[in-house]
Amino acid sequence: MSLLSINVNEHTEKKNGLTYLSWAWAWAEVLKIDPEATWEAVEYPQPDGTMAPAMYLGNQTAMVKTVVTIKGKARSCMLPVMDHRNKAIQSPDAFAVNTAIMRCMTKAISMHGLGLYIYAGEDLPETTIDRTLVMKVQQAIADAVAQDKEVSALEEWQGAVEQGEDFGKAVWAGLTTPQRDYIRALNQAKAKA
Repeated sequence: MSLLSINVNEHTEKKNGLTYLSWAWAWAEVLKIDPEATWEAVEYPQPDGTMAPAMYLGNQTAMVKTVVTIKGKARSCMLPVMDHRNKAIQSPDAFAVNTAIMRCMTKAISMHGLGLYIYAGEDLPETTIDRTLVMKVQQAIADAVAQDKEVSALEEWQGAVEQGEDFGKAVWAGLTTPQRDYIRALNQAKAKA
C-alpha cells in the first residue's frame, strides 16, 4: 500500500483556516507500512556549546528540522516555531518548540506521501482522476472568467461537477480565489433566478 493513496480526512482538524493532520495517527500509519521507520529532530549547536532541537535566528525566532526515514529513504522538512495564528514566535519556549517539532515531523511524513494533498490545497488523496482533463477544465474556466463569459464558465464548472465529486474537488482545488468567487457568484445568481 502506498502512503499517497491513504485518505487522511477523518484524522485532520481545521484551525484558523488550515488543515492539520494528527501526528500520532500519521506515525501509526507509517509504522503499519514500515515497522522499522524512524524519525529524529535535528539538533543545532547553541552559543553556550550545548545542543538544542531548534535553530535560533537573528530575530529571536526559531526553525526546527525533522528527518523521517521510511523503508530506508530519508526525507526532511523544516518549519518555523509558530503560534496559533501561524506567526513566528520570538524567543519560543520548550512547549512551542515541541509543538513545532511534531508538526514538522508530520510534514516530513507527508514528503513520503501521507497527507501530501493537504499541503497541495487539495481535499482528496491521489486517485484515478485524469489530471490532464482536470487541468483542461481549469484552463477553460480560467479563460471564461478572464473573458467574462458567464455562461461558458458556469457550463465548464457544472460539467466538472457532473464528472463526480472527486473530479469537481480536483478542479476546484486548482482554481484561484478570484475564479472561485466568480463561480460562486454565478451559482448564487442562478439560484436566485
